[in-house]
Amino acid sequence: MAGETHFYAVDIKWVGNLGTGTADFTNYLRDHVISVPGKHDIAGSADPAFRGDPKRWNPEETLVSSIATCHKLWYLHLCYDAGIVVTGYEDHATGEMAMNADGSGQFSWVHLAPRVMIAKGGDANLAKTLHHKVGAMCFIARSVNFLIKHDAMIMVER
Repeated sequence: MAGETHFYAVDIKWVGNLGTGTADFTNYLRDHVISVPGKHDIAGSADPAFRGDPKRWNPEETLVSSIATCHKLWYLHLCYDAGIVVTGYEDHATGEMAMNADGSGQFSWVHLAPRVMIAKGGDANLAKTLHHKVGAMCFIARSVNFLIKHDAMIMVER
C-alpha cells in the first residue's frame, strides 16, 4: 500500500435558492445536498448559528464525525492486530470552533470519549493504550492541525 494514492469525489448541490439567489443575505437557505453515486444523499446546511437548518448536517458536525469514525476504524484494526476482541464501541465526540473578529474561524480541538467493550479475558490496559496509537495512523487525524483528545473507557465482558 505504500506509495498508493486514493481519490475521493463528492457532489455538492446548493438547494437554497428561494428565487432571488444571494441578492439578499437573509433571503436564501444555506441548504445543500451531498451526494456520491450509489449512496444515500446527505442533507446538509450551515450550523444554525450561521442561518442553517438545524435538521440538516452541518460541515462542523461532519468534520467531528469524520475524526471519530476514523479513530474507531483504526482502533478496531489495532485491537484485532493485538488479539483484543472488541464486542462494542460507542463514542460521544465533541469539538470546539473558535471564531475570529473577521468572521473566520477554526477548530481548537476535538474530544473523543469512546466506551469500548472487550471480550472476557481481554487486556483492558492494552486496549486503553491502543487509543494512543490511533492518532499516528488515522488518515483524518493526521490531516488536521488541531488537538484531538480522547478519554476512552474500557469495559471487559463478565
